[in-house]
Amino acid sequence: MASLSFIIGIIGNVISILMFASPIKTFKQVVKKKSTENYKGLPYITTLLSTTLWTFYGLLKPGGLLVVTVNGAGAALHIIYVSLFLIYAPKNIKVKSIKLVGILDMVFPAVVIAVILLVFRGGMRLTLAGILCAALTIGMYAAPLSAMRTVIQMKSVKYMPFSLSFFQFLNGGVWFAYAMLVKDVYIGVPNGVGFVLGSAQLVLYMMYKNKSSKESEEREVEEGSAHLFKGVVQMKDFNETSEDNTSLNKEHSLPKPSLARQYSQKVMKTLSLNPYDLGLYEEKDIEIGAKEDQ
Repeated sequence: MASLSFIIGIIGNVISILMFASPIKTFKQVVKKKSTENYKGLPYITTLLSTTLWTFYGLLKPGGLLVVTVNGAGAALHIIYVSLFLIYAPKNIKVKSIKLVGILDMVFPAVVIAVILLVFRGGMRLTLAGILCAALTIGMYAAPLSAMRTVIQMKSVKYMPFSLSFFQFLNGGVWFAYAMLVKDVYIGVPNGVGFVLGSAQLVLYMMYKNKSSKESEEREVEEGSAHLFKGVVQMKDFNETSEDNTSLNKEHSLPKPSLARQYSQKVMKTLSLNPYDLGLYEEKDIEIGAKEDQ
């Protein structure tokens, strides 16, 4: 049983450290851009508090080496995350975050550790530290409940990443199994809650995954139809504008005279300038007058 609990504890260490290391990619971008953009510092600040107290619990607990290693590594990583956040956060957020770090990650743990070590003796120390750590862990596992409510309301898993839900399920299950083997209720209760909530998230993900995919496909089709309709309308408007311009040009342009009309105009003009035309008209007048006399 001891060897089995040790193996499961090692597996739990690996999974938890992978979870703790997941923000590395985020903070690479923060350092590259020299800005925290819209990232929030509270999750890293509270996780630093939790890992610090769990490390203290592992030091108090006989045989708590695996608890110390995993939470010590998590605390070290989150010290780096919080430090980078404070360096690159905007000035107004930086001031608030420094105050929060001072209260939650320095003053509060120091007071808790001092009170437990100075006021209490024996098993009572482990009990108080265990209760406090369990409460913090339950709060951490319960944080995605708002995301679950959003999934149910919107019938979409867009705001509940699968990887986070899967690792919560896996991490809770492994540490719950470890707690059952070593008979540690303070580790078992919060991780059991995390296992149940992680399972519920995976069930919701399987329920609404296909609906989310269908909605995204329908949205793409609608967007494509909208673009197509817009293109047709623009082409129609272009054609109508071209026709209007053509008709407008026709209305404003004067018709050119035909070739026959131009030629006749030239002939008439030539005839009117011929001096023999007067003689012809006089002869016709004489003939008409003679006919009338007869």
